[in-house]
Amino acid sequence: MNSSLTAQQSKRAGYVLHVMTASGAVAGMLALEAVISGHLRAALLWLIVCQVLDGLDGPLARKLDVTIYASRIDGHILDLVVDYLTCVVVPVALLLSQGLLPAHYATGVAALIFLSSALWFARTDQETSDHWFNGFPAVWNLAIPTLLILGSDKNEVLITSLVLCGLQLTNVKIPHLVRVTTLRTITLPLTALYLIDLTFLSWNFSELSGDKINAAQKIFLIAFPVYIAGLSIWRTWFAKSQQMRI
Repeated sequence: MNSSLTAQQSKRAGYVLHVMTASGAVAGMLALEAVISGHLRAALLWLIVCQVLDGLDGPLARKLDVTIYASRIDGHILDLVVDYLTCVVVPVALLLSQGLLPAHYATGVAALIFLSSALWFARTDQETSDHWFNGFPAVWNLAIPTLLILGSDKNEVLITSLVLCGLQLTNVKIPHLVRVTTLRTITLPLTALYLIDLTFLSWNFSELSGDKINAAQKIFLIAFPVYIAGLSIWRTWFAKSQQMRI
């Protein structure tokens, strides 16, 4: 706890933080409303707002010791409830509303995303002690907007969706972008640049003509997930084999 705060101040700050976390559900509702109304630019921007809120509440919760000073609300459960809405429900609505999947498979793939994501959110081993996620951590709120902005064809979206659904049920290690210390000095700046790039492209997205994305922006949107995939492969197989030899 910050030594400058009294216990009562810490309690108030903790509950304010819980409200901030819960406000992600409101941002998710606005994103869903924008999807239903066909306002894709607004939907993409609200999803980024959700991501920013989700990225801020964890570090603040640890700093404020909310499990001690605001324990009446379980911040972990609250975060999972909000995340399922903003990271799964809204992106899948976007996926279906824009016809990003082949028509014959759209309903089945959407159902598979909901199913595998629900199972992932209920995992008791979501995160390792060194803050790597077990399986794809259901960040469909980043994956689907990226596919939309890149103008991916339906088969690419289908294959990507199936692969990510499968990964949710595995023990493949995916880095927590903020908490994993391995290559953090590289990962954090790349994460910030990726979100800035995604925000800029979302801001300039047109419901009529999509997004005019230049080569550099397109390369970076692809390169960042490739970098994360490389880290995941290293942590899952290479680092594990090294530990076994020690």
